[in-house]
Amino acid sequence: MSSPDKVIARTGRLRQRYDNEYRLVAGCVPYRVKKDDEGNPCSLGDDPQQVEVLMISTPNRADMVFPKGGWEDDEDVYQAASREAMEEAGVKGIIDRTTLGHWVFKSKSSQNSSSPRGACKGYIFAMEVTEELESWPEQATHGRRWVSPGEAYQLCRYDWMREALTALLERLSMIEPVASAQPVASAQELTDQSTSMYRMLQASSDSAVALC
Repeated sequence: MSSPDKVIARTGRLRQRYDNEYRLVAGCVPYRVKKDDEGNPCSLGDDPQQVEVLMISTPNRADMVFPKGGWEDDEDVYQAASREAMEEAGVKGIIDRTTLGHWVFKSKSSQNSSSPRGACKGYIFAMEVTEELESWPEQATHGRRWVSPGEAYQLCRYDWMREALTALLERLSMIEPVASAQPVASAQELTDQSTSMYRMLQASSDSAVALC
């Protein structure tokens, strides 16, 4: 682990990207491969227990989430996902530029509305963690915890989280794939995408409800 110079988390929405009325967010599923007694990464094979994923706590909640947050206009979506992982979970790593999927999230205050106002479009990526920081900007509100995939499924608050985790395990050949992920060529293409490995959850769907 290392301790960086003091880094302050970005706040506010002055530079927030939008797609019409949808707020754009980016996040990731941080993971690592366990090491053997000699410090070498274990062979994955088809054993999910060789992989651990990182989840973070949130204030006043007992369950856990994956790091995500606003995508701002001075960064690409990969930088946004990496920044959120550092700010919320205190980790850095390698982002796989093929998205695990993208979803529509609705805030609790707007879940009964058919309008996109108050909703977010989120793009989620896999991040192989290479560095854990001893302190991080949002450490006071977000604790972190490494868990097995099985435990992560139990802790996942929303359907999109389980779908993103499933997509990660498919990519690591832990389980049989159900569809092909689509590579992301540019931020504009990300915004324009209408399909992904999993169906985009509609804003009117109960399963799409999540805090943005």
